[in-house]
Amino acid sequence: MKQLYKLYPTLFVLASLVPMQAGAQNQLNEILSNIGGTINVVISFLFVLATIIFLWGVIKYIAKGSEEKEQKAARGLMLYGIIGLAVMASVWGIVNILIQYFLSGNIGKIPDEPGEF
Repeated sequence: MKQLYKLYPTLFVLASLVPMQAGAQNQLNEILSNIGGTINVVISFLFVLATIIFLWGVIKYIAKGSEEKEQKAARGLMLYGIIGLAVMASVWGIVNILIQYFLSGNIGKIPDEPGEF
């Protein structure tokens, strides 16, 4: 019986932490949402930057039509811009697929209608 009395304070502390866990889950969701919003802004900025680099390369390529060395540098800019756009688009797509799979809450759920996920 004495052992049971020693267990009561532990159970009381654990029971009092349950509401804190629910609050912590809401705070964690809010933090993750804020981080996701920030990442979306950064990714959008990088897409714009890569597009500007590509277009700057196109402008330089057209403007320096007679100089071979300048055309080669402009082709390099265009190539870096295209590679940057392709890499960012593929990583962004993979991350969104993973987010939809792991954070949508539909894991293991059989869809009721086609296209529900």
